[in-house]
Amino acid sequence: MAPYVEEKNEEYMNAEQVQHFRNILLAWKRDLMEEVDRTVHHMQDEAANFPDPNDRASQESEFSMELRARDRERKLIKKIDESLMDLDNNEYGYCEACGVEIGIRRLEARPTATLCIDCKTLDEIREKQMG
Repeated sequence: MAPYVEEKNEEYMNAEQVQHFRNILLAWKRDLMEEVDRTVHHMQDEAANFPDPNDRASQESEFSMELRARDRERKLIKKIDESLMDLDNNEYGYCEACGVEIGIRRLEARPTATLCIDCKTLDEIREKQMG
């Protein structure tokens, strides 16, 4: 998707920006859902009971990696759904910690961002110190 081109003195999270981010989030979710479907079909089509233990172990390892990737994507789909709800509630694009605007470019880079760059940096520093 093309980056959003802001106009001078444009209101933050106006209808055009909201629609832009809704399109990004919905396209991302659709892509993830298609990947889930591909994985399910792949696992059904490729599932075999290999007589050779090495072949069976390789297949189980491959399926395990695919399932871990899909689990991460499932969590991401949940975040996308939360972002879509925030859009509906006019809460999208504002930092959960301090309430300031997250910013168009940051949201384009990470559409599910819930923290501004300053709060996210502080959060990462705290996380690093905690171990």
